[in-house]
Parts: sequence; structure tokens; C-alpha cells
Amino acid sequence: MAEDKFDLVVVGGGPGGYVTAIRGAQLGMRVAVVEREHLGGICLNWGCIPTKALLRSADVLRTMKHAESYGLSAGTVGFDLAKVVARSRAVAGQLQAGVKHLLKKNKVTVFEGHGRLAGAGKVAVGDKTVVSAPHIILATGARARVLPGLEPDGKLIWTYREALVPDTAPKRLLVVGSGAIGIEFASFFNALGSDVTVVEVMDRILPVEDEEISSIARKSFEKQGMKIITSAKIEGMVKGTDSVTATIEAGGKRHEITADRVISAVGIVGNVEDIGLEGSGVMVERTHVVVDQWCRTGAPGVYAIGDLAGPPWLAHKASHEGVICVEKIAGLDDVHPLDAGRIPGCTYSHPQVASVGLTEKAAKDKGYEVRVGRFPFIGNGKAIALGETEGLVKTVFDAKSGALLGAHMVGAEVTEMIQGYAVAQTLETTEAELMHTVFPHPTLSEMMHEAVLDAYGRVIHF
Repeated sequence: MAEDKFDLVVVGGGPGGYVTAIRGAQLGMRVAVVEREHLGGICLNWGCIPTKALLRSADVLRTMKHAESYGLSAGTVGFDLAKVVARSRAVAGQLQAGVKHLLKKNKVTVFEGHGRLAGAGKVAVGDKTVVSAPHIILATGARARVLPGLEPDGKLIWTYREALVPDTAPKRLLVVGSGAIGIEFASFFNALGSDVTVVEVMDRILPVEDEEISSIARKSFEKQGMKIITSAKIEGMVKGTDSVTATIEAGGKRHEITADRVISAVGIVGNVEDIGLEGSGVMVERTHVVVDQWCRTGAPGVYAIGDLAGPPWLAHKASHEGVICVEKIAGLDDVHPLDAGRIPGCTYSHPQVASVGLTEKAAKDKGYEVRVGRFPFIGNGKAIALGETEGLVKTVFDAKSGALLGAHMVGAEVTEMIQGYAVAQTLETTEAELMHTVFPHPTLSEMMHEAVLDAYGRVIHF
């Protein structure tokens, strides 16, 4: 076997891996990335990016259908699913090429093939190449969780992969799981005219979000025609020639739902198999690698980041985690551990949902005395002008210190707005600084200001 020596080897070229590699190169390291499939990983090729392209098509279609409310005439409105999918794949392809260019620009060596640990300081790439380095970062990501009885078959039961390249817009669609992935696909196919039913085992949809925000989102989805069943358990699933009939128990009642297609969106499992962890000293718990605050595993010189290392399972968490890891390796003085409580979460449905920090309930459960502010979209001039009056901005403050504990939103473009509150938390901002900040008019962001004012009895426009 040929052997190449580097300062750092990253196994996995997703949003965690490639960003880590580039940062390592910026710090003067000789870096290699080992990728078995596509640079950019699941996020860029089969997740975050192509789903947003699909959802953009759905948003445009939704707006076109309501052209008259804007004083416009759009004529006959329809869609070509093949072209919608082709655009989504083209967007992913363009960005994958961009990642390849960035790695080349930063002189990162890319090895194509399956990487696995091959002893101290070594990574085997396939069966012909070994690369070595004193530091190895595992960034192999995760894949869709498969539940017994809900095994994807690529035809009737889909994972996100099949849902991204559908050969048909099913007339009846059953989505199992109401996290971000499930809700985004439910929203997309609902816009195309599918009769969508969402089933969730928890007592509410979007269960990681603030309860008030989840409730508003549910009402909006149901208003759009979605059927939602919570506190539900799938008791059986029978496949037909071109349909699936699911038996669901919820609230003491049984429901039989027949759908043309089923999307399974019930979480993920880490890609820990066949990467050489056996006997390495790397600990695995519930399919995820155990790491410390600097992403170090139990094996000297081996680190893990991103989905492989546990929640929250978000691309931006993986990227930031990787930067922290490599900067710590490089010996930088101003490196700070990742605070998972300050990572924004976004769901790109219609309406969008976004949050950062503690929910109202979580803050109270932690013993905080809270001040809560709310401002509805209907009270904002820009929202009314856009025709997007459904939604709410909610803030949660520590009543004693004024610290911003959390912020939660549902409505148009909230995934772009949430970063303002994320920056505020990083700066350890209190309500005073947020109140004194001038927000431009007319913008949706004014609601962020008003939600702060409301928490302290000073709201102006509602």
C-alpha cells in the first residue's frame, strides 16, 4: 500500500468535514479529506440544499396561485415535477463543484474512497492507500433511522433520498415523523396538491420547538389542508400494488390510512459501522461517538464531529464544531467550547419555524423566573404588505438579569431573522441593548424589537 503523510486527515467531506479541512489548511496544516461518495455530504447533496430548492419552487407556486390577491394575473398555474426536481439537483451539483474548488484552492488533498481507521495515526482508503497523520477527525455523518415495519423500499416507502427525487407527486401522502425533515416534505407535497397526513408519536408536532410555536404551526398546516395525528403509534403497515395502508392508534382510537406513498422521517443513526472503531478506544453510545468538549474521543489523536458525535443534528453545528476542534489542535488561545444551547434551529416549511436557546417551558423547568414577550405578524407593516400575516415572534428573558434565554418564531422568513437573536446571545445581550438597538422600517425584523419591548410592558404597535 502507498502511504501519504499529513498533519490532519478528515474522514468525511460533508459540511463538518470540508469546513474543518479548509480551516486546518488556513492554520498552516497539510490536510487530507477522505470522501467515499460526494463532497458536501448529505446536507449539500441529499438534505439541506436540495430540499430548500424544492421548497422554493413550492413557495413560488403557492404565490402564483394567489396572484389575484396581489393585483396580478398568472393565467393557468401548474408545475412540471421533473423540472422542479432537475432544478433542485442542479443547485446541489453547482454547490458540490464549489466545495471541490474551495478544497483545491486551499491545497487540501482529496482521496476518493471509503475511509477507516487502520491503527494509530493511520486511515486506510479502500484497499490500496493509507494516509497517516497525528490528528484524525471523523466526520462520517449519519443516515435515516429505519423502524421495524417501516423499512424503505424505494417505491412505496421513501426516506428523504427518494422524496428528493420523486417520480410522482402522490395524491395521498403519509409522513411519519414531524421533525424538520418530515414537516418540510409535508409542506412541499401539500403545495403540489397532495393530500398529506402527518403522524407523530409525541403529543405535538415539531416537538423540540416551543409549545406555543408548535401549536401555531399546526393550526396553519391544518388550515392549508394537512391532517395531523399526534400521540400516535403505527401498529401495522400493509403494502398493496401501488399503495400502503397503515393502521394507527391514537387517543384510544384506531385509524386506517391508505396512501400512495409513505415518507419515513423518524430520526437518524450515526455512521459508525466499518470505520475502524473496533479496538480503537473510541466509545460509541446509541450509534454516536462519545466526545469531550474539544471533540476528542477515547483514542489519542482521534476526534469526531457533526452528526456522528450527537445532537443537535444540524449542518451548521457540524461546521462550527469542526472549526473549534481544529483550532484547539492548532493551539489557538481564544478557542471556546461549543454551547449547544445557542445553536439556531430552522424548519423551512410554510410557515417557517426558527428558534434559538431555551423554550419558555425549559427555562421555567431550569428554575428561571421569566419574562415573555410576543409580537404577531398581523401587527407588522411589512408582513401586511407582503401578504404574510400569519405568525409570531416570541422572546424569553431571565426576569432577574435581563439575559435573553431564548427566542422562537413562526412565520415568513423567520429562518433569516433568527440569527439576530443568536448574535445577541453570543454577545450576552440583555433586554436593555436590544431595546436600544434601532431596527429599520419597514422590515419584518421590527417584530424582533417589539417582542422584546412586549416582555417589559413597552410594546408599541400592538
